[in-house]
Amino acid sequence: MNDILAGYAASSAELIARFEALSTTEVLAPVLDLLPSTPVRVADVGAGTGRDAAWFAARGHHVLAVEPVAELRAAGMSRHPSSRITWLDDQLPALSITRKHAPFNLVTLCAVWQHLSEDARHVALQSLSDVTALGGLLIMSLRHGAGAPDRPVFKSSIAHTISAATDNGFALLREVDAASVQAVNHASGVRWTWLALKKVG
Repeated sequence: MNDILAGYAASSAELIARFEALSTTEVLAPVLDLLPSTPVRVADVGAGTGRDAAWFAARGHHVLAVEPVAELRAAGMSRHPSSRITWLDDQLPALSITRKHAPFNLVTLCAVWQHLSEDARHVALQSLSDVTALGGLLIMSLRHGAGAPDRPVFKSSIAHTISAATDNGFALLREVDAASVQAVNHASGVRWTWLALKKVG
């Protein structure tokens, strides 16, 4: 995981511009109607530049933006100053610091899962369950397709992920396949599966 984070740091100048060029409503379109309409506590895990965190904050939510790459975190703090956003240097699979701020009514994990090995994913789902409030929502996107050479990805099994989430107290609300909204990824055939999971136990 450290090598992947180093890859993000090395490419941060390019990635910041790419991340900020995207629309949160377009990125989250497959699950947009499921998101809380009244202010809740949100954990944006792998927040990047804080684009989505700022979108949530603008709608009255209180957001913990969890981002382990210092360059992305600094860009987010500079670009999206808000009293409703708290930035945190923490990472999966343990989320050891994030746990101290839990529970959250909404946890988002967008474009992160592909960087975790299968062993790390087992730990990560338990951590995500631990920080999600009972009745709360976990939103995940699973990438299908090649990654950048300096940011390798692991294949994701939709069925296995749903089964493991169920074992950790979640119930599936929605599974949606979607094309990538990033032009570069779209051109290379990258697709995503979006999962909406409710914490039921």
